[in-house]
Amino acid sequence: MQYCSTRGGVQGWDFQDVLLSGYAPDGGMFMPETLPTLTPDTLRSWSSLSYPQLVTEVCSLFIPTELIPRADLEGLVSAALSGFAVPGVVSLARLKGGLCVLELFHGETLAFKDLAMTCTVRFLDYFLRKESRRAIVLVGTSGDTGGSAIQSAKGLRGVDVVVVYPRGRITLVQEKQMITCLEDNIHVFAADGSSDDIDVPIRRLFSDQELVKQHSLMSLNSVNWSRVMVQLAHFLYAYLHVSGLEQAETGAPLPTLEMVVPTGGAGNIAAGCIVKQMGIPLCLVAMTNANDIVHRTVQSGDFSMATNVTQTMAPAIDIQDPYNMERVFWLLSGRDGALVKGMMEEFQHSHRHTLPEALHKQLSQVLTAGAVRDEGIVETMQRCWKENQYLLCPHTAVAVWHHYHCPPTAGVNRCCIATASPAKFQAAVQKAGLTLDIPEAVRALDKMSTRYLALERGQDWGKDWEGRLKQHIQAIGSARQRGVAYYSTVECN
Repeated sequence: MQYCSTRGGVQGWDFQDVLLSGYAPDGGMFMPETLPTLTPDTLRSWSSLSYPQLVTEVCSLFIPTELIPRADLEGLVSAALSGFAVPGVVSLARLKGGLCVLELFHGETLAFKDLAMTCTVRFLDYFLRKESRRAIVLVGTSGDTGGSAIQSAKGLRGVDVVVVYPRGRITLVQEKQMITCLEDNIHVFAADGSSDDIDVPIRRLFSDQELVKQHSLMSLNSVNWSRVMVQLAHFLYAYLHVSGLEQAETGAPLPTLEMVVPTGGAGNIAAGCIVKQMGIPLCLVAMTNANDIVHRTVQSGDFSMATNVTQTMAPAIDIQDPYNMERVFWLLSGRDGALVKGMMEEFQHSHRHTLPEALHKQLSQVLTAGAVRDEGIVETMQRCWKENQYLLCPHTAVAVWHHYHCPPTAGVNRCCIATASPAKFQAAVQKAGLTLDIPEAVRALDKMSTRYLALERGQDWGKDWEGRLKQHIQAIGSARQRGVAYYSTVECN
């Protein structure tokens, strides 16, 4: 199994190379050069597996045993997924009216990011220890990724984690999950601007090959293939347990499952498209909030940013640059790196692009999409509580809105992905006129000390901000080489 860039400039990398990277050197994103096909017999043999066992099987398709022997892989995945709040790691809620919700939020930070992040960090630590290396992880976050990266990597000797979040645009719980971590290897920056604003200078820093090489700079966003790889298991688990596969006769066509996915950066929906290309009959629905670029792209081929990122009740998907759509475009264009390179460079330069007609046709055949405003989120949260006494987070409500307004196709089961616990979004719950029991771990955040650094908007704030962050990364690397804690050398907020 080897990997290539979606922009055609890199081929033949192995999993370790890809894991220890961010963007590919040509600015693209890594993808497997080939995808395995999953047969009906394979699916049926997996139907009795636990979630960690299923993740292990998925990862074994993409990580050769020469890099991680099978016994080591099983141990890494098992350890990564051992601290979740429910015995099965994930849970299915089967509610009235055929509503089925796959709960992916039972990890330490109460968000689905914990599933792939904990595994990816274990893989990273495995390789770094093996080679006595260090790495600096640079993460831009719209809310959940940063906290998950911090909790997964805190205290690791070989890793410094640098997280940048958009100040004032995430919930207090999301912010406190980051700034209350005082481990020496965790460095949190509160930046002016939106999460999309943050992504621009971060992408440029990853294109600085001297910086990347000098400090082993890598990403734990879903830019990193390992994150998307583990997320394939979300779709396979749902398929095995919700599609009706167990009732299907041997030799009969596989049943279809509709999966409804709250979509921001599009890592989850990209994983769904990959699973579909591996032979699983999925109908995929990408649901956005008012930041509806994915919806517009599917509907009309208009892959263009709005003027500003709209702040909504579902802040983790307040994104106008859904960077994982690059992986989707590459898959659906017949893996045409030159086409994708031209498209994405135009989009990055002008923030606008109209999909080629053939690619738009392919996309609209693979994906359905919709967009939900805040009033729809509130209405959905209220209805789900009234009918089921089941509380949705606002992101999950974006998916469940589709269930309430678009009846499923006859004979096709449906599953909505629940990406976060409502406990992380207390203001949204209150706005819907609902109440929740706040977990003790969330209440405890209010009593904890905090630490972070500010990246304030300057006159030419993009370049100025990028330069200051680069200086911090270099200083963190220098402090580690001298064997001192970086925070002993800098004044924090």
